Amino acid sequence: MKKTIAALLVALFPLAATSQNAVEQALRKFIIAHTYTAGMYVDSTNADKLVESAIRGMLRDLDPHSTYADPKETKRLNEPLQGGFEGIGVQFNMLDDTLLVIQPVSKGPSERVGILAGDRIVSVNDTAIAGVQMDQEEIVKRLRGPKGTVVRLGVVRAGVAERLTFDVKRDKIPVFSVDAAYMAAPEIGLIRLNTFGATTHKEMVDAMARLKAQGMRHLILDLQQNGGGYLGAAHAVASELLAKGDLIVYTEGRRHPYKEYRSDGGSGLIDGGRVVVLVDEYSASASEIVAGAVQDQDRGLIVGRRSFGKGLVQAPVQLPDGSMIRLTTARYYTPSGRCIQRPYEKGKAKDYAADLVRRYNAGELTSADSIHFPDSLRRKTLREGRTVYGGGGIMPDIFVPLDTTLYTPYHRQLSAKGHILKASLRFIDAQRETLTAQYETFEAFDSQFEMPDEAMQALYAAGETDGIKPKDDDEARRADAYIRLQLKALIARDLWDYTEFYRVMHQSNPIVGRAIEWLSNQ
Repeated sequence: MKKTIAALLVALFPLAATSQNAVEQALRKFIIAHTYTAGMYVDSTNADKLVESAIRGMLRDLDPHSTYADPKETKRLNEPLQGGFEGIGVQFNMLDDTLLVIQPVSKGPSERVGILAGDRIVSVNDTAIAGVQMDQEEIVKRLRGPKGTVVRLGVVRAGVAERLTFDVKRDKIPVFSVDAAYMAAPEIGLIRLNTFGATTHKEMVDAMARLKAQGMRHLILDLQQNGGGYLGAAHAVASELLAKGDLIVYTEGRRHPYKEYRSDGGSGLIDGGRVVVLVDEYSASASEIVAGAVQDQDRGLIVGRRSFGKGLVQAPVQLPDGSMIRLTTARYYTPSGRCIQRPYEKGKAKDYAADLVRRYNAGELTSADSIHFPDSLRRKTLREGRTVYGGGGIMPDIFVPLDTTLYTPYHRQLSAKGHILKASLRFIDAQRETLTAQYETFEAFDSQFEMPDEAMQALYAAGETDGIKPKDDDEARRADAYIRLQLKALIARDLWDYTEFYRVMHQSNPIVGRAIEWLSNQ
């Protein structure tokens, strides 16, 4: 065993003799500890679980982003980035213990057999899933399965007396990175990305081409709450915004040599147009690479709030059982040399996770004056020589404070208990045919629709049954305006798609509003 381990280490990581001996001794120590624990512990043990616990413990003492995922976690984490999963192809929500189809995926397996928005799926392969208190994870597990396999669904449809049965052949279901793409103002297109995955670049180029045909000259790239993804996707997206040869990002680490990533010029769809990138405190990793490159190359403005500050490069280490280690091997640096990663202490993941709370309490989300940068972290942008700072995250050129009046405690409690989502589902379930007949286009819906007062009162009454009440009339008034907008957006999503959801919600988003204002006045 000793010779095998030594040979493997030397092949993978050439080390000095003293280092090889130290690693060998540590591995022998672990093997002995594991062997004795598995063989002599008073109760039975699970060898795999012991190893997993050891791996998690080892990584826990490193940086906050080196992690271990078991095979199930690995599959779940990879699906959004790989651009798809295998299943029946419906968007759904749970309403009163019943799966309510919001929309079948366009050209997907459920749409092909005739499943419609508003249908209730009540059984899967003759097993009831409605009214039996089955949790959502178990329902999803029954609906998903390998491509080509067939699942029999029992469906209840409004206006149809008998239960319907559909045999659905599972297929690859796409997961999209582009949440929304629309004309936010004359000549101004907006594209919102929720992640940086395998299909992100193609989706973005397709969206840009559609908006270009509608008269887009300038682009708002909305990366709010985008937690990142693949470096390759960030490189491709940034290449769409920068000139060929422009430096996008570089990486460097102890055993990871300096490496540059430069723009390949992209498709040229936005050449000559102005660019604004939107970020907030949840924008991280790949989002920060794109924002930092646009800022340092003076290609456009960054609008919003200081981003998360996740600038560590994780190398995926695939393990034989399908599990995976994501091991930090280097750091990301913007073209001006700023390290994107915010400071952290090894082994203090809880403190690191609580940093956003600290930033909120310190006033950093509501006032730019509360954010302080040491002079040692000062850098200059590459073309115009504007001052920017390192130290973690990307500080926007135009700071937009968090609107603390928008999200009242009353609204948060109603949302947390699911009352707002349930109200939208009940309303669309009862009024779908009427709404479809009344509003042929989203534009008509957006300009004319208002949530009926009786539906709002029913929502508030449901909240009261959970003990949820506004503090006073002022809180009730402020919450009511935002909840009506949110319900309108959810109904628009169910009638059309996520683009229409964001077209409604962006009406109250001050970061989007500030970006449109700046571009319109140039």
